[in-house]
Amino acid sequence: MAIVQTMCTSFKAEVAQGLHNFTRTTGNVFKLALYVSTATLGADTTIYTSSGEVSSSGTNYTAGGIALTNITPLSSGTTGYWSFDDATFTNVTLTCAGALIYNSTNQDRAVCVLNFGSTITKNASNLIITFPPMGATDSVLRIS
Repeated sequence: MAIVQTMCTSFKAEVAQGLHNFTRTTGNVFKLALYVSTATLGADTTIYTSSGEVSSSGTNYTAGGIALTNITPLSSGTTGYWSFDDATFTNVTLTCAGALIYNSTNQDRAVCVLNFGSTITKNASNLIITFPPMGATDSVLRIS
């Protein structure tokens, strides 16, 4: 079992089909759900799953995660890129090793998997997910 950081393969086709809208004020709602290290997430993940998700018995974490704030896509050179504002899970008690970004507006379709590189434990404190800065080489989502 593993959490493999990647853009989901199904998402690549769905973007071309117009199934995802990342526009800041009028786009779809995208969520970030947290997962334990034994979760199985990768390129073949197609939809949000509760399998391997952080236990909702921990303090202040709700199954399905939290809504993200979109940053409208831009382009530079031959690369289209976009991201989200940093996200805060407030006053949580949990342990996680990765996350899934998914489109909760459109059938919980998977967008990408994040691997945190280590297990993070929070005990009645904030967990802040800091996204890379917007740019053609740094944004969390890029198509070249």
